[in-house]
Amino acid sequence: MRKRKPGRSSKVGLPPGTPVHIGEKKAERARLTVTDYDETATAERELAALDQCFALTGVPGVTWISVVGVHDVAVLQQIGDCFQVHPLVIEDISNTEQRPKLEDYQDYLFIVLKALDSPTDEGEVNAEQVSLIVGPNFVISFEERDSGLFDPVRERVRNGRGRLRKAGADYLAYALMDAIVDRYFVVLETIGEKVEDIEEELVTNPTTATLHTIHHLKREMILLRRSVWPLREVISGLSRGESHLIRDTTGVYLRDVHDHTIEVIDTIEALRDMVSGMLDIYLSSVSNRMNEIMKVLTIIATIFIPLTFLAGIYGMNFRYMPELAWHWGYPGLLAIMALAGGAMILYFRRRSWL
Repeated sequence: MRKRKPGRSSKVGLPPGTPVHIGEKKAERARLTVTDYDETATAERELAALDQCFALTGVPGVTWISVVGVHDVAVLQQIGDCFQVHPLVIEDISNTEQRPKLEDYQDYLFIVLKALDSPTDEGEVNAEQVSLIVGPNFVISFEERDSGLFDPVRERVRNGRGRLRKAGADYLAYALMDAIVDRYFVVLETIGEKVEDIEEELVTNPTTATLHTIHHLKREMILLRRSVWPLREVISGLSRGESHLIRDTTGVYLRDVHDHTIEVIDTIEALRDMVSGMLDIYLSSVSNRMNEIMKVLTIIATIFIPLTFLAGIYGMNFRYMPELAWHWGYPGLLAIMALAGGAMILYFRRRSWL
């Protein structure tokens, strides 16, 4: 029997703000990585458990707390108590079925995003929730599992490449969102190649398996649209500069991410139209193949109709029939039948029916 993951029904009757993990458990245990950095230095450490609250008031630069594994509600509550995060935020982090959104709590920003993985061998696209809490000098990222999504950003922090260590927490949040959006292009390229292969298969030899693949792609495009479409509002809200936590210098980069998001949405819509049209192409291809088969069978039946008529005439058991006693009767009848069939085939060819 298939193992069912916890759904929203597990929250029925609980008061608002009660964190309950909804979704699939994708990590064995919660893992916390704390990275403190500024323009001159960086320090990184991994915590087995959150045994004490983080003191960020006297820490120079930016602190990035990476939490992998949101199924451990106790760890989420400890982080919420440490940073005085609203209980509804902790509840949303533990619920991995949230849609992308942005909420401004004055002292910090809460951002929910959807990270996509490249399709598996079965063609499935994995969508995972990534939550960000952006404060004046800290960023807390929550991931369902360690997918390596933020490894390039972590390497930039370690090596000091670019302006990441020279900027503030808002720029780190931008870098994390940019990494998520960049992964969208990789996923869309893979799906685009799959769509091209199916188009070629539709023209040459469409099968029942092709139809199943088309339906699977339609479901995947719905998942992509639900994951990416609300992101446009999130990035737009950040780039407008309505929050004092987002600097004007970072707003320029956020507008660039917004442009990339629009490009991703346009690509998804184009692929959706192509996949929707594939079903019509499949039905047309199958219908054309059936018409070709019926055409061949009809021509064969038409050719044999007069031959069957002649054979039926001379197969009747009457005593007095002409040509029965004729020496060349049987070869003559065969010759007439051959001429009739050949004449019909020649006629069909001249009419381009064959």
